[in-house]
Amino acid sequence: MNEDRAIRLRLDIAYDGTAFTGWAKQPGIRTVQGELELALATVLRRYGDAPMLTVAGRTDAGVHATGQVAHVDLSPAQFSSLVDGNRGKTGGITDGPAGLARRLNGIAGLTGDVYVSAITVAAPGFDARFSPIWRRYEYRIADAAARRNPLTRNHTVWYPTGLDRDAMNTAARELLGLHDWAAYCRPREGSTTIRTLQEFSWRRDAQGVLIATLQADAFCHSMVRALVGAAVSVGERRLPGQRLVGIRNAAQRTSEFKVMPAAGLTLVEVGYPAVAELAARANQTRARREARGVDPLNVGSP
Repeated sequence: MNEDRAIRLRLDIAYDGTAFTGWAKQPGIRTVQGELELALATVLRRYGDAPMLTVAGRTDAGVHATGQVAHVDLSPAQFSSLVDGNRGKTGGITDGPAGLARRLNGIAGLTGDVYVSAITVAAPGFDARFSPIWRRYEYRIADAAARRNPLTRNHTVWYPTGLDRDAMNTAARELLGLHDWAAYCRPREGSTTIRTLQEFSWRRDAQGVLIATLQADAFCHSMVRALVGAAVSVGERRLPGQRLVGIRNAAQRTSEFKVMPAAGLTLVEVGYPAVAELAARANQTRARREARGVDPLNVGSP
């Protein structure tokens, strides 16, 4: 494909991660990327090589998403096929991407566990992976004080004891800022563990379910589930709240708390700068990666 002539599309995606082995495509294993790229290949099978997706953040097995973002680059012939071949077209090019979303969802079926909520022509400079300025996750826990709903059992961890939300909030606030999160990450060779944690807070919904909200410029491997696990240890009084900062500052993995299961975790939103700043943000992120010799946005499996 001539990249200078490619048309970039943005995909907004939701999925139930229960039956997926994460986002990233793997031979012989069902993944979100694999299912979507197979569907793209089916729709565009007459128009050259099947395109590949670039995602904002790879998620691990069992992790869900309501606000995942990806992009795909189509050749002019592939893009034209969406416009010219789209049934019920309105004549405008905006119907082409919308038609592609309908076709991908049609392949998934009415009971599919992945849903493309929107496809649009990407703004100039947009890069799903390198343009984001933050990612936001939520983690759901039904402790002993919450009403437990079996219909949400794949998205909410049931915890056997009561948890002190106020103590968890106090401990979470102390962790905010730019730090080395090696103690809360599974190490990956060639990846930095320095991140800016912008938000970490807890609330209860109408059913008493505890919901953690975590936002950062990026998350390293298992970071969200480790932070939630540490806060849970504070909530059931197995760790003092101030100990979480001490663990972080030690920058070494510890067995003082347990990393929480994937099932309670959902990627809810990816934040991007204004359109005029998209290209600069992507270039800045790539330059930082090259300067460090690592990938600072290896954000999968949080």
